[in-house]
Amino acid sequence: MSGAGVFSAVASQASSVFGGARGSAAIQDVGNAGSVPFAGMLKTMVAQTDELDRKAADTVTGLLSGKGVEIHDAMIATQKADMAFELSLQVRNKAVAAYQQMMGMQF
Repeated sequence: MSGAGVFSAVASQASSVFGGARGSAAIQDVGNAGSVPFAGMLKTMVAQTDELDRKAADTVTGLLSGKGVEIHDAMIATQKADMAFELSLQVRNKAVAAYQQMMGMQF
């Protein structure tokens, strides 16, 4: 798979997990040649993962304290946060593997 193909696949997965107006345009532009730096995409992904984790913690706290949060809302929020974390972890693993493979090359 080419580099643009990998970024397009990551961008489509990220936009489906993080689906929202904030930051989704930056993630979707990753497939275009050089429009968004890889580091910028990673920063956006980490920030959105953190935001989803915070929302999940807030909904679980609201559910446990009896503030009118429905159980299905808490479950959906925690699943979104879990999926975002898993995606971020896999992107990190792929980046580390690519770096290690490049360091192992002999020129």
